[in-house]
Amino acid sequence: MRIIACFKVSPEDQEIQAQPDRTLSFERAPWKIGPYDLNAIEAARQLADQTGGTVIGLSAGGAALTNAKLTKDALSRGLDELATIIDDAMAGAESFQTASALAQGVAQLGDVDLVLVGAGSSDAYTQQVGNQLGVLLGWPVLNAVDAIKADGDRLVVDRVLENGVQVVEVTLPAVLSVTAGINEPRIAGMKDILAAGKKPVTALSLTEPLPAPTATLQSVLAPELLARQHVLFEGADAVAGLAAHLKAL
Repeated sequence: MRIIACFKVSPEDQEIQAQPDRTLSFERAPWKIGPYDLNAIEAARQLADQTGGTVIGLSAGGAALTNAKLTKDALSRGLDELATIIDDAMAGAESFQTASALAQGVAQLGDVDLVLVGAGSSDAYTQQVGNQLGVLLGWPVLNAVDAIKADGDRLVVDRVLENGVQVVEVTLPAVLSVTAGINEPRIAGMKDILAAGKKPVTALSLTEPLPAPTATLQSVLAPELLARQHVLFEGADAVAGLAAHLKAL
């Protein structure tokens, strides 16, 4: 089985700083692989180990993907090889543009059985790329996947729904969007890090221009800071008083 695990690099959210005018500064925020994408990489690795398959990492983005440290980090997480689409047009790309770029990458890699994506990126978290990618490829697509099991030429997956778990059989090729609870991503050891430097990295390119964005970002602002009101609730009616106060806000 030949599996592609898609991932996106984004700024480290713990290092993003809010400015006095509520705008965000990314100057001190290093780039990292999105935590939800690590679940997709781990799920791909586990499935490949079960089926004797291979895992190819695929990422489309801007100049941040040229960072050798990021590349090595991705390869040390269980990927057999890595393919990147680095293009200035990807800077600030929204979900449909990202899905379009990934679809071009999948087409160039060819002979793919399965594409896995995380629940969402750690910056925008639109949770749309997997669904849009499946439509663009014309493959079956499922989201909220919490377990994957190979069964011959198909997969049996568990989907987490609001009121239970749905078990679905899916034929290949397919696109699956996995949950954050599907696994615990591995922490790369020294052996993994050293081996990562010897794994192949393929530079792909956009074979056609990206489509026009389906949504336009207007602004990103930090929440407005409010002064503490110092409202205290004491005594036997404290809970009822707090509830009434919150309802009145």
